[in-house]
Amino acid sequence: MWNFKLPLLAASLVSVFFTQTVSAQQISRSDNLTNNRENRSLPQIIPATNANRKIKQLSELEPISTSAQTLLVQSPTPTSEIVQVTQVKVNPTNKGLEVILQTLQGQQLQLVNRSAGNNFIVDVPNAQLRLPSGDAFSFRSDKPIAGVSQITVTNFDTNTIRIAVTGEVSLPVVELYDSPNEGLIFSVASSASATPSQQQPQTQQPQTSQSQNQTQPTQPSVNSDQPIELVVTGEQDNYRATDSSTATKTDTPLRDIPASIQIVPRQVLEDQRAERLQDALENLGITQSTNFGGASLSQFIIRGFEQRGYFRNGSLDNYSVTPVDLANVERVEVLKGPASVLFGQGAPGGIINLITKQPLSEPYYAAEFTAGSYDFYRPTLDFSGPLNSDKTLLYRLNVAYQNSGSFRNFVDSERIFIAPSLTWKISANTKLNFDFEYLNNDSVFDRGIPALGNRPAPIPISRFLGLPQGYQRTTLYKGGYTLEHRFSDNWQLRNALFITSMKAGDLYANPDDSPLTDNRFLDRSFTNDRFPTDNYNFQTEVTGKFATGSITHKSLIGLELNRNTGPYIVRSADLPPIDIFNPDYNTAIPTGLPIGFNTQFNTNSLGLYLQDQITLLDNLKLLVGGRFDFTGQENKNTLTGDNISQSDHAFSPRVGLVYQPIPPISLYASYSRSFVLNIGTSADGSTFDPERGTQYEVGVKADLSDRVSATLAAYHITKSNVLTTDPNNPNFSILTGEQRSQGIELNVAGEILSGLKIIGSYGYTDAQITRDNLFAVGNRLYNVPKNAASLWTTYEIPKGKLQGLGFGLGLYYVGDREGDFENSVVLPSYFRTDAALYYKHNNWKAAVNIKNLFDEKYYENAQSRNIIYPGAPLTVLGTISVEF
Repeated sequence: MWNFKLPLLAASLVSVFFTQTVSAQQISRSDNLTNNRENRSLPQIIPATNANRKIKQLSELEPISTSAQTLLVQSPTPTSEIVQVTQVKVNPTNKGLEVILQTLQGQQLQLVNRSAGNNFIVDVPNAQLRLPSGDAFSFRSDKPIAGVSQITVTNFDTNTIRIAVTGEVSLPVVELYDSPNEGLIFSVASSASATPSQQQPQTQQPQTSQSQNQTQPTQPSVNSDQPIELVVTGEQDNYRATDSSTATKTDTPLRDIPASIQIVPRQVLEDQRAERLQDALENLGITQSTNFGGASLSQFIIRGFEQRGYFRNGSLDNYSVTPVDLANVERVEVLKGPASVLFGQGAPGGIINLITKQPLSEPYYAAEFTAGSYDFYRPTLDFSGPLNSDKTLLYRLNVAYQNSGSFRNFVDSERIFIAPSLTWKISANTKLNFDFEYLNNDSVFDRGIPALGNRPAPIPISRFLGLPQGYQRTTLYKGGYTLEHRFSDNWQLRNALFITSMKAGDLYANPDDSPLTDNRFLDRSFTNDRFPTDNYNFQTEVTGKFATGSITHKSLIGLELNRNTGPYIVRSADLPPIDIFNPDYNTAIPTGLPIGFNTQFNTNSLGLYLQDQITLLDNLKLLVGGRFDFTGQENKNTLTGDNISQSDHAFSPRVGLVYQPIPPISLYASYSRSFVLNIGTSADGSTFDPERGTQYEVGVKADLSDRVSATLAAYHITKSNVLTTDPNNPNFSILTGEQRSQGIELNVAGEILSGLKIIGSYGYTDAQITRDNLFAVGNRLYNVPKNAASLWTTYEIPKGKLQGLGFGLGLYYVGDREGDFENSVVLPSYFRTDAALYYKHNNWKAAVNIKNLFDEKYYENAQSRNIIYPGAPLTVLGTISVEF
């Protein structure tokens, strides 16, 4: 049965507490229930209605000789009510651990327990484990506390989840009691703290009671096979993520990784009505480098450095900047700092990894329609479910259409997006996933406004200075497969192929970088280009767990091949200057222009990488890894026949250490490097060494409560081998440039009170040029604010007549930024406020999102002195959605 009357019940379905000091005598009395809970530093709960009900140790129950399969037949839940468990979390407590299983839907389950040797086993009939990474196999934790050697949560068969707790020496002492706030709770004492007499099964008559208002579990009789009843509540999506595969390519708790990994979950995207990737990333203190043409082709600044391209489920999407539609994105993960150790060449600031939605084993149907300011219309569909009766073939389909005007004159856009995916569970240990995306984006090319003096020109932010008949057209085809096979509990294989094919072309007026003539006329040129590209990414990885004495290892060895190819074709001509204060749009489009630039480029790379996550002690973890990359690139000018080719290699190491003085706190330090291939030749014909990034980082991660986590990091990054102009041969470059970025970051996310969720960030970034032949040493890197902060919070009324009514508030501050490397123009700081109001009833939701509530005038970023993109004024979006 559903029960949403208590707010905490909506967030968890099963909690398992592993403690080391609670004795059998302490946990055998129901009148100590409240005290036992308080000792675990958890929120105080109201005891069950039957307050005098005897709390019974499951270890005292007579072991059930009947097999789990037989018990499932005796007292089953209807097969149609199979519940999908979507996440397994391990959270530290003052005296041990809690293991929480979460679901997307709620209903009653039947639990069957038994003991065998040192193993305490609970079977959950009519349930299926489906982790968010798409892994449908198991969860495992080795040596979580003293006396307990292993905890596993597995799919015992297609309709049963098995939870097993294994004692190192003997059967763990287990307490069972129910909580109206958290559901059924197991408390497992370390076997080392229990005496042999306590661990012998004893006969005890159970007491059962059901309240109409509070569903409590029924204790099993030792003389029957009556199962335990558990009320499972639907998972209430939160803002806090506890695990990620981006940093290590293995499912690892964030607190065990010596790096800053920040995640924007799907719930945040929905609450904020995020339509651009930029909307998601500003929650993490990440700013734009450029908004190329205004068509969602953004590049971003991470820790002071520009990052080109994205990753998609761990595979390189494209070296080029491509549009992103969030309809198929489950969450956005950002690994800050150099990531070449696993992902190959890239800027030292970090990478952006988009995790896409995966097929579901239960039918799911959702539809949404959003309309708002500037003729914005966007309907979306999200369908998923099984295609056969045994649920070994699953599908998902996401579709979106968007048609919008803009606060910018003449600028409108249209987008079509289709993303089908298919998962085939070949066997219990093998899974194959296919996915595909089609995106067609058509918009007017917009270069923003120019600078006048050292500030953006004082003209309306709506003023368009390009060609009204210009365009930016992009068609993307993306597809691939991922094969996962588990050889055993400890070893598994992952193989993936991902292909992106982009057909893109632009027609626009391109502003010159020179100052305005007479402080009002902007010089421009005409550009018509085409740049179709194809990207192929192939990965094979093997992950294994083993031990060397008391030290455990989780090792990864991988191989990656990547090829990126395509031509870049440009036609160009001069255009008359335009008066920025009184523009004349009657400009003829040049026709019959010859091709002025035509280069075919091919980039090939091979990466071999090795990583080892070493648990030295329960609270001391070491991460070491390295990658060798062999990269070659060829640029052929088809007009002149000139051919520039070069190859190089690079080694990218990473080493990090995590120390946990107490379970909720992780202190870490790390060293890592990155590389990017430098293309071109010097005046003497020699090629250049790769550009290198080197980072030192220290930080602390803290679970401020069971639902709130924070990360505080300090870093120092040096980017060397930066190409600069050769002072003796201005048409060539030399490797003398160097840039440095250092700063402090704070990120917080979670549910601070029942119904009150936050995601926030603060970053101080000191990024400047430290060596260059063209720009002054000490100049700040462009588009990098010294201070940036964000806070988004929502509150939903959990009960009463207004249950389902929610409110959202967003605050965003970005400090002054330089608009170019010469530091000749400054984008002023701004403080923007967003708001939201929504109401949920059953499976319907209606929402109103207001962006830039107080109509703040601001500028998002600058691509150069005369290409500055204004931010949108007051914008209102209304959404209605339904899901089944």
